[in-house]
Amino acid sequence: MPLDRHPGEVDLLYPRPAEGEEWDPHLIHTNYFGFTVPEAALGAFAYVRSHPAFPLCHGGVCFWSGVDNVDALDADFFDYEVSMPWPEIDESSLTTRNGLRLEFLEPGKRVRLLYESNDGRTRMDVTADALTPMVARGHVMPGEDAFHDSTRASGGMEQIMRYTGTLVVEGTEYDVDATDVRDRSWNQIREERQGAVAAPPVCWTPMYFGSDLALNQVSPETHDTNPLWPEAYDIPPEKVRPVFGWTYSADDDEALEIVRTRRDVQEIHPILGMPTRQQIEMEDERGRVRNFSGEALAATDMPMWPNVNMRISVYRWTDEQGRETHSSTQEIWFDRYQRLLKTHRHSARVAG
Repeated sequence: MPLDRHPGEVDLLYPRPAEGEEWDPHLIHTNYFGFTVPEAALGAFAYVRSHPAFPLCHGGVCFWSGVDNVDALDADFFDYEVSMPWPEIDESSLTTRNGLRLEFLEPGKRVRLLYESNDGRTRMDVTADALTPMVARGHVMPGEDAFHDSTRASGGMEQIMRYTGTLVVEGTEYDVDATDVRDRSWNQIREERQGAVAAPPVCWTPMYFGSDLALNQVSPETHDTNPLWPEAYDIPPEKVRPVFGWTYSADDDEALEIVRTRRDVQEIHPILGMPTRQQIEMEDERGRVRNFSGEALAATDMPMWPNVNMRISVYRWTDEQGRETHSSTQEIWFDRYQRLLKTHRHSARVAG
């Protein structure tokens, strides 16, 4: 059954507790935007995570190139603040204290991303135009659904956008014309307790090949590909499933659920630990099977969730027809897997 979609009004949804009302401190609203400059192997990340119970937010931007960014400050530019005041929010925009501004020019369809550093040497003026509907999702983090508050409506969405505009990083100007993803969550309870979730690493892989094929999925490596993670987590093969995934074609205007994946990692970064080469087989709810191969062109650490290791990369993906696309790709994992990685630094699967 085709997946639901959200209306554009959710772009302006940032509820807060009424006076005297107490909300779970882990309840969050998020905004994520990511895009690439493929010819420069440059990635861009913009994120706002708002906690209405306090109220406060954290967020900012990161722009990176190269694959040797083992610390967030190795990136070409990084400005991400924790515990900022609640964003300035009006009927059409959201602005953080450190200068990231989201202007919802046409909710659900068009967003302008603005940022300027304190010294003016780094700035962004990029507009994101929708290429797909706002595909509805329940949750994206493994185990997150266990903490949801059934008394308060929660939701999430993913949407492929065309990003155009200008990005200046430490004085170097780049023209932006890329297709990539954005996502939103609202009223979701995302706990970050150490050891709260026993889950293998999962990879988030948005792709856009044209009006006939847009997709995203979140999944672990499957047992038959000989991954490292079963040494850390005793999860039977039949329990290893996509956390979430979808495909979309404008021809029939349907978003179909991805019901099975086989993610085969051939190479990982020697220090960052994220996949630098992988293949993914995906099957949708109507039995259509597709295959994709990908290679990381740039990668960096992202410290937005300290009890989870999060890596983000610029990936070049190729489909079965030989078409190529570039997008931001993320992998996350918990502490037990990180300790396992330390013991496998010289595995044959490690790049370099």
